[in-house]
Amino acid sequence: MSDQNATLKFGDKDLGMPVLSGSVGPDVVDIRKLYGATGAFTYDPGFTSTASCRSAITYIDGEAGILLHRGYPIDQLAEKSSFMEVAALLLHGELPTKEELDKFTYTISRHTMLHEQLSTFYRGFRRDAHPMAIMCGVVGALSSFYHDSTDITDPKQREIASHRLIAKMPTIAAMAHKYSIGQPFLYPDNSLSYTGNFLRMTFGVPAEEYVVNPIIERAMDRIFILHADHEQNASTSTVRLAGSSGANPFACMAAGIACLWGPAHGGANEAALNMLREIGHVDNIPAYIARAKDKDDPFRLMGFGHRVYKNFDPRAKVMKQTADEVLRELNISDPVLDVAKELERIALSDSYFIDKKLYPNVDFYSGVILNAIGFPTEMFTALFALARTVGWVAQWNEMIADPEQKIGRPRQLYTGATQRDYVPVASR
Repeated sequence: MSDQNATLKFGDKDLGMPVLSGSVGPDVVDIRKLYGATGAFTYDPGFTSTASCRSAITYIDGEAGILLHRGYPIDQLAEKSSFMEVAALLLHGELPTKEELDKFTYTISRHTMLHEQLSTFYRGFRRDAHPMAIMCGVVGALSSFYHDSTDITDPKQREIASHRLIAKMPTIAAMAHKYSIGQPFLYPDNSLSYTGNFLRMTFGVPAEEYVVNPIIERAMDRIFILHADHEQNASTSTVRLAGSSGANPFACMAAGIACLWGPAHGGANEAALNMLREIGHVDNIPAYIARAKDKDDPFRLMGFGHRVYKNFDPRAKVMKQTADEVLRELNISDPVLDVAKELERIALSDSYFIDKKLYPNVDFYSGVILNAIGFPTEMFTALFALARTVGWVAQWNEMIADPEQKIGRPRQLYTGATQRDYVPVASR
């Protein structure tokens, strides 16, 4: 707690409110006693000025372009770490020793299989169902198969559920892709890495040996790291809100997936690639740039700017480097990629974009990379959900263990009709 104290004058009352200080970042005015003392609420649409919880997992400074996981800069983790190591860090608070990492990786690898009956569950979906629709259904259904890890009051069950969710999400996502293209499911191969295993389950076929390309494997591992957690975003807040009611962890993750599906959140990379395809050719870029600058034109450049970052998205710097590596390795000639490179060049040099701080963000580059690797556009958000599961699980565990946590219950500014009497239908 800070030594400061904020004072709110409301009518003839002066209400003193303590100011809380975190380890880094802005101070927070504690308004928990506001309603009881004044009968008034605060009004904050989108909760953009509201801290909904205490958290020690991820810190963002949008003005400075900083993203820290447990204090470690995201660029250092993406360059030097692995997704499994970052997952252990987010869950446990410290970078694991080699022995701890080996044990954690082994544990996750032993939970990758799905119950065989879940394979038949997929057949209930249409072949053209969006992978996120399948992900929502299958993840929610996990609670009907794993009754031994739904008691949220038992720390051991919470740990098992956490491991299961992290381990099974690649299998669930890969099966969603296989189902959509009519190919047989591939069982996990636990001799491969977490990311290599996912690539094999997604692109391999039973009749042939799948050889993991180390450049692509490393690129996907970085993509997973860069999407692992991002503080109290919409889907994470949804997971926490669902969890605050005591819902089981599988239901909470399904709620997070549903929220992530939105085009303003996890669907942004899909929207960015669709925009590049709409532009079609580098010769068309000037016309679209002009449209983006026209306030009366509804067209918007997707994959530029960020709700939180008012500087260059630190994840985008790593993603740009990764995109260059992947495109060089695959030696792909694609008009969409040409459009992306030229649009990036213009955005980084045009005063309009620079003044408005509309830098290419992580969604812009991830869509380009995933498209080059061979993922269909519909799978982009499913991959985001796969990676973000680690963050959701860490945030959910932190929330359950927080003694101050209460069931979420936002209030409202009511603008509807005041009380009135019912009028029979014949008299209306």
